[in-house]
Amino acid sequence: MMMLDHRQNHMDSIRSVLSVVVYPIQYLVNLPRESGSWLSETLISRQALQEENASLRAQELLLKFRLQKLEALKAENERLRQLLDSSTKVEERVVIAELLSVDMAPFSRRVTLNKGSLDGVEVGQPILDADGILGQIVTVTPLTSIATLITDPSHAVPVAVNRNGLRAIAVGSGKPNRLELSHIPNNADIREGDLLVTSGLGGRFPSGYPVAVVSEIQRSPDRPFAMIHAAPIGNLESSREVLIAWTASRPSGGKNPEEPPASGDEAP
Repeated sequence: MMMLDHRQNHMDSIRSVLSVVVYPIQYLVNLPRESGSWLSETLISRQALQEENASLRAQELLLKFRLQKLEALKAENERLRQLLDSSTKVEERVVIAELLSVDMAPFSRRVTLNKGSLDGVEVGQPILDADGILGQIVTVTPLTSIATLITDPSHAVPVAVNRNGLRAIAVGSGKPNRLELSHIPNNADIREGDLLVTSGLGGRFPSGYPVAVVSEIQRSPDRPFAMIHAAPIGNLESSREVLIAWTASRPSGGKNPEEPPASGDEAP
């Protein structure tokens, strides 16, 4: 019978029918194994994707951190380039110093720098940035120094109106963006927008360096002097590096004064 079936294929149709009938049973028998294999592969793929996502997030965070650091370095390099460009315009000897801390007391405008007497820094030296005068050194230690900014109420700097040479004293107001010009007569030739530069009187500040721009003038007939406010040009609240300058009348390496001045220069 098997020989006849092998030679004449009498049972092919029966086997075809049986295979159709048996297939659902075979599928149901294999379903748990196939499902387990599919679930295992799915879980492994999911876990691998989760691990890959976590790794990518960590790399993204690291790259963002490095990008922020590069941006900070770029900004610092730009500030240093501006300072170096400014130092070439300063005829006196200069050194770059970094801010270590800022005095947070109300109305006080003082900063601590990372240069001291070992670097040749002396009391009374002016500090400036790429835009203008910032203040002057009032205290010196071997490794650090303290500078009073021009907006400190105890500080005063002799200035002149760049347009006509009118001399005045710019006094700190205690506010970060305002100076006050004292004892200017009502009829004085001074206007809003006038540039104020150091007059050089007293010898502490080099002459001709920008200090502030006149921002407000109030004249009243019942007062002998006008109320004049000026906005500092230097970046008093944002500078991280400054220039410490030696004026021509103050060569480096000299002795410190016994009594440091409480403010800037005396009135002209």
